[in-house]
Amino acid sequence: MKKTIFAIAATAVIAGVSMVPANVLAWGDSNNGRTTYTLEQINAGDLGTGITLNSITNGKIGDERNFVGAKLSSSSTTVWNANEIAVKDGETYTIRLYVHNNSPLGTNGVATGVKALFSLPTTVAKSHTIVGYLDSSNANPGRIWDEVKLTSSDDFYIEYVKGSAKYTNTQGTFALSDDVIISGAKVGFTSMNGEIPGCYEYDGQATIQVKVHSSVNTLLSKTVRIKGSGEKFAEKVDAKVGDEVEFQIEYENLAADKVENVMIRDILPDNMEYVAGSTVLYNSNYQDGVKVTDDTVTTSGINIGSYNARGNAYVRFTAKVTNKNLVCGYNQLVNWANATVNSAVAGKDDASVMVNQTENCLPKQKKMPNTGAGEIAGVALGAGSLVTAGGYFIASRKKLA
Repeated sequence: MKKTIFAIAATAVIAGVSMVPANVLAWGDSNNGRTTYTLEQINAGDLGTGITLNSITNGKIGDERNFVGAKLSSSSTTVWNANEIAVKDGETYTIRLYVHNNSPLGTNGVATGVKALFSLPTTVAKSHTIVGYLDSSNANPGRIWDEVKLTSSDDFYIEYVKGSAKYTNTQGTFALSDDVIISGAKVGFTSMNGEIPGCYEYDGQATIQVKVHSSVNTLLSKTVRIKGSGEKFAEKVDAKVGDEVEFQIEYENLAADKVENVMIRDILPDNMEYVAGSTVLYNSNYQDGVKVTDDTVTTSGINIGSYNARGNAYVRFTAKVTNKNLVCGYNQLVNWANATVNSAVAGKDDASVMVNQTENCLPKQKKMPNTGAGEIAGVALGAGSLVTAGGYFIASRKKLA
């Protein structure tokens, strides 16, 4: 899902993300120095019936202690930068965490409770170190880690691409929870149950994607879905005349300090009409949503209050697709959202409704696909009301009707 992020240096901490131990230097482990093996020693039986992860020094990826790497997501290369990679603003990078149970016993030497965790920095700087952790309940050592450094000549901020976490092995590609950057996510072989047999036929890799942005203080994201469909919010949706669509605007304060008077305004295109009384605000104070009584989100905007560092909010409203001046064929109705802080523009983003107008037209055109996805999760709130939302509202974990 795209995010539009705007400038000013910021420092922020995301609650719940594991911090990197001060003594981490490239790779390490909870034993403060684990026993390593060559392939020849493993084949000769030196490991015995023991379970250890990523401890072979001349394995498939070379030295397995160097198991975290990065590469440009759009690149077709199979080569991973295992120590450091130069990054550019706006580019997306894939971070890999390689997983190999070194036991030669196959299904008789299963590692259990195997969990992958990526620790992402949350500050603005010219260099960021991403640390990958691999845990197991019966391996020795129980935790190992490695790191990769992202560098630039300019200050930048790393944004985790929501929903990008995956685990890939010979059985295919499995989706991982976004908890992989918070508390960790289990990986496995035929399912993500934390169990990985020994030998290379059972190895795999956990990956996430991160996007690089220049110094920022505001994140704004605009998405849309057909109202009542239960589908995930996306950057673009197909609709027809008469359909009601639900727009979602996500705001997040990435600055180090509290900001006041955050205004959200939406600009509807032709052939879209706002549905009166449909605006709802979600934040840490109103996790179940609060109806906004002033129908001004698409005119003068609404004041959603004050937000501490990392405070965030979601605004939802409904609009109806009309036919004032649609042309035959596909019409892209681009809807823009703006955020201002103390009257200064802080960010903007857009979402599109695609309408294939076929009435009184020549034969139908081929339907275009939807792209992108991003899911999130009254009392009355006037537009002039101010609310301080200090906590980070993880709306993606809410199940809203």
